Amino acid sequence: MKIDDFHYDLPEHYIAQTPLEPRDSSKLMLLNRQTSTISHHIFREIGDFLRPGDVLVMNNTRVIPARLHAHKLETGGAVEVLLLRQMSDTDWQVIVGGKRVFRGTKLGFAGSSIIAEVLEEGEESGRTVRFSQSVNDLLVDLGEMPLPPYIHTRLDDNERYQTVYSQHKGSAAAPTAGLHFTPELLLQLRDKGVLLAYCTLHIGLDTFQPVKVDTITDHKIHHEFARLDATNAHIINQAKLAGGRIIAVGTTSARTLETAGILSAGGDPAHPAATRDMCAWRPVIAFERDTNLFIYPGYQWRVVDAMITNFHLPKSTLLMMLSAFAGRETMLNAYEIAKQEQYRFFSFGDAMLIV
Repeated sequence: MKIDDFHYDLPEHYIAQTPLEPRDSSKLMLLNRQTSTISHHIFREIGDFLRPGDVLVMNNTRVIPARLHAHKLETGGAVEVLLLRQMSDTDWQVIVGGKRVFRGTKLGFAGSSIIAEVLEEGEESGRTVRFSQSVNDLLVDLGEMPLPPYIHTRLDDNERYQTVYSQHKGSAAAPTAGLHFTPELLLQLRDKGVLLAYCTLHIGLDTFQPVKVDTITDHKIHHEFARLDATNAHIINQAKLAGGRIIAVGTTSARTLETAGILSAGGDPAHPAATRDMCAWRPVIAFERDTNLFIYPGYQWRVVDAMITNFHLPKSTLLMMLSAFAGRETMLNAYEIAKQEQYRFFSFGDAMLIV
């Protein structure tokens, strides 16, 4: 398939610049992937479409203040550093914005004695840098919340770019499908008999890198750290065996669950089509490792029965994943209807429940 197969036109005024208050007041599109029928609701009504015994699987990663403003010590030239992944106490994979940031370039940070040196040059603007000391405890002062580049309005409350259940620091972006949940809504769902389970996937490079190849199978997806512990794997397996649906809250939870299913079958997330029992559901297994699972049309789903998601960028790997789940034409048609109904798109936008 070609990258242009996943293009749609989106005028800028559809892109949400600020989150709604309260969180669960966003619109909710309900899409049945078997019948392609669509209905429109408010997110707080999502419990009307969930059943006792269903399990919501949520990514409890927490966004770090990953955007740092720096300058080259030699010339004073401005550089922006976006932290993507911590490799050791002092070494990070980053994206840099600025001219002539090569191996050996040293960076300083205003108001701090910390220095960073570029150790390696990666693809395009990717770099590996080494800080003169650990910056983990200093990011609150040094860093800013890494809002996506299409958001131009200042965020007054950084917690609005975190889910209410965020726990494990490490993401350079929020798992945005989870931003719609409030503590009260989660309690209501639990009281109804909906189960809650958690996984962790630290969102990294591919959130910021557009697909630049014509044929999607030529795209190389990067590794992201993912974890599903034994307790939550047990909750998921027991729910499935009892007839409940496995509902991924967001594409990151879906990637983690499908990675667990592939590993359970003895497969490799890098080559999911080669995994035996391609279409069969298997109990998920606990794991803690990187995943580079790339899901696009033709993928055989093993674990996820339904998905909560936002509306994603044209030509993005996330739109490809949803097209693999519900069908490309169905998804593109849903997006056109969303525009007609004045839905808000992207990170701070509205939501979709695909059943």
